Amino acid sequence: MKKLITIIIASMLSFTMASADKGVNIGLSGQMAGFAATATESAGERDKEDAALAVGWASVFLEKELGDTPLAIGIDYVPTTLGSETATSVRNQLTGPGDAGNTRTSVTQSVQVDFDNLYTIYLNLKMGENLYAKAGYMSVDVVTNETLGTGSRYDDGDMNGTLLGFGYNNDLDNGMFVRVEGNYMTF
Repeated sequence: MKKLITIIIASMLSFTMASADKGVNIGLSGQMAGFAATATESAGERDKEDAALAVGWASVFLEKELGDTPLAIGIDYVPTTLGSETATSVRNQLTGPGDAGNTRTSVTQSVQVDFDNLYTIYLNLKMGENLYAKAGYMSVDVVTNETLGTGSRYDDGDMNGTLLGFGYNNDLDNGMFVRVEGNYMTF
């Protein structure tokens, strides 16, 4: 059984508050995102389904400014599992060999997906005092949780992707900073 999952995070908003000291930035961020996905399965008959989901999560990050350049390199990690909703369908299965006149039985199929260990390695480029551009590489483990009446099973896997975005950074008087950014991600 072959399954292809494509996820595009059409828009993501990130709010960050953190501490900056000697070119090292450490912090927590909260994100909200809209996901769009297409799944294609081919096992006998071809099946394709589209879905959308809005979700929010928190992450931690560590970032290092690269000397007197306008660049900073960082890593962002999501310490919690992001889970999809459960998709359920009922199918009519042929219960015996032979022609289409054989008896059919209804079977229920349920699939839910967890996304674990989501991390992003990124590069920020300052574009003036408060604006910056961001580009990165992302990776996430995909864990399938299914109950299939056919007895089949989906394999777990991983997905890699890219991130592009722009943001606004405001340094506060107490050594903290606040950011707001919009990103586009594709896995």
